[in-house]
Amino acid sequence: MPVYTYRCENCGVQFERQQKFSDQPLTRCPECSKKSLRKVYQPVGIVFKGSGFYATDHRSPSGAGRSGNGKSDHETKASKSDSSSSGTGSSSD
Repeated sequence: MPVYTYRCENCGVQFERQQKFSDQPLTRCPECSKKSLRKVYQPVGIVFKGSGFYATDHRSPSGAGRSGNGKSDHETKASKSDSSSSGTGSSSD
């Protein structure tokens, strides 16, 4: 059964109550006995796990996916090292 948090708008008392989904929400404060109770809605922490989520996939800086250009990671790394080494040769002048 879920636990709901209630707060009285009159006296400010806050408490938790375990209730069924089918139970009616509480309206009368146990401290001041006035009908000024409201449910307190709190944010729920959500963690996305597994592949397919941006936070866990670490998208490449170029925006291309892993198989977006049809080359494997090994072929991509090899072509990057070839292009960087070809431009660093010294000239014999």
